[in-house]
This record gives sequence, structure tokens and C-alpha cells, in this order.
Amino acid sequence: MLIEHRGRRPVVPESAYVAPTAVLCGAVVLGERSRVLYGAVLTAEDGEVRAGSDVVVMENALVRGRARHPAVIGDAVLVGPHAHVNGATLEDEVFVATGACVFPGAVAGTGSELRIHSVLHVNSVLPPGTVLPIGWIAAGAPRARLFAPGEHDEL
Repeated sequence: MLIEHRGRRPVVPESAYVAPTAVLCGAVVLGERSRVLYGAVLTAEDGEVRAGSDVVVMENALVRGRARHPAVIGDAVLVGPHAHVNGATLEDEVFVATGACVFPGAVAGTGSELRIHSVLHVNSVLPPGTVLPIGWIAAGAPRARLFAPGEHDEL
């Protein structure tokens, strides 16, 4: 479903696919050959969402643009089922696994991996090629520190 919001409609090239139950709202721009699967939501209610070419946003994922932090997704990125990308930047070839969360102002560097249920904290930078293990949290800039699930006090 493509929804106009604040005078802006989603832009979907002919080579892209948007599942019938997916929702694109407002200033959302998809790149060539991108795929947005069933139940996924890309919403630009407050800020833009821009996806590069060959991006896959899987079932029930949420990508939200924020006023001060647009959601920017590079080329050849996979956003897994139930993942949450909120006002963040995913550089080229990033893998965001099932249930992972990326918060406003965060940057996941080229080729990085956010594994199942991991979290990239607000305004944090995950360097290129970094693997954030299952359930771990990355926080900090200019280079995020990785915290294991039991290290909440240190965080």
C-alpha cells in the first residue's frame, strides 16, 4: 500500500517489488530491484526514508524516518523480519538480522552485521565489517563498544 503523507508519495521504480500487505508512507524512495515484503512498513511521517538498489526489507520489519535523522539504507542491504530501523543509516552491504534494532543517529558501517536481537544504540557508530553478536548491544562514537547481554551496568 502506497500512502501519500504531507504531500509526498512513495517513489517505487518498476524493477522494485512491494508486497500487497506492505506499507510505504510519505517521502519513501526505493532503489532499483529493491523488495519490501509482506507486513513491512517504511514510514516517512517525520523524515525521509531512502533505500538504495538491491535492498530487501523482510516481513514485518519497520523502517522509520525521523525529522532530524532520515532513514538511509545503502545498496545490497538486508533488513530481516521484525527488525526496527529508526532514523539510522545502514551503509552498503549491511545485514540486519531478525529482531535487531538500530536507533536514531546510529550508523552501521559497510559490510557490518547486526545479528539476531542485537541493538545499535542512539548516535552510535558500528565500524565497517563489524559483527554485533546475537543479543549484544553496541554503543558509542566514533567507534561503538560492544556489550554482552549481561553487561548492562557497564553500558
